[in-house]
Amino acid sequence: MTDTPPPAVTRAFVLAAGLGKRMRPITATTPKPLVEVAGKSLVDYALDRIAEAGIPETVVNVHYLADLMEAHLVRRRGGPAITISDERDKLLETGGGVKKALPLLGTAPFMVLNSDSFWLEGPQPNLRRLVAAWDPERMDMLLLLASAATSLGYDGPGDFNMDKEGRLTRRAEREVSPFVYAGVAILKPELFADTPEGSFSLNLLFDRTIAADRLFGLRLDGQWLHVGTPEALREAEERVKASAAQP
Repeated sequence: MTDTPPPAVTRAFVLAAGLGKRMRPITATTPKPLVEVAGKSLVDYALDRIAEAGIPETVVNVHYLADLMEAHLVRRRGGPAITISDERDKLLETGGGVKKALPLLGTAPFMVLNSDSFWLEGPQPNLRRLVAAWDPERMDMLLLLASAATSLGYDGPGDFNMDKEGRLTRRAEREVSPFVYAGVAILKPELFADTPEGSFSLNLLFDRTIAADRLFGLRLDGQWLHVGTPEALREAEERVKASAAQP
């Protein structure tokens, strides 16, 4: 009998502090992570997928309507184990929020998810695929990328180009690129050395790792559903229900 090797990633961070302004009026009284698609909140989709990927511990940050977020997370049953990173005093954006939580995340690479990252799975769960593809020898960060052309509710020009080895570069100005960031990444905590205090975006780390040729991507297997507005939310719900009805 052989021991099961430990998972390559054992902690995750869920970004759940944002104001959700584009989702108003829904988010006037409900934090965006608690908005439901087909009867289940966005944050619960994220947490269930983290648990399914074998990641046992998760940190969730809170700011907007933080009491509602905390109450929901306390009532939640099943994995992963959740620790709150409290940003009630100041909203820190994506990079600053992760940096504040580093003492809770440890020194090993961890996963970061936007709480509204939402997709229909393909044959293999995407978070498991991302963990399996993580190679710290070559990579400082690995992003889950969706096809800009086939994503529901997304009509932008894309974010990244990807070479045959999975290495990423930014879309040039006035260029259209095939891949959009799907809101999930694995990254090394040492990337936050020499980053600003307070609020800053993870885009700073994307650009630094591109400059070092150590930003990689994995294409999402399935369909990404961009749920940025009430209309997009309705479209996503219809898509989920149609998918569930298929044999």
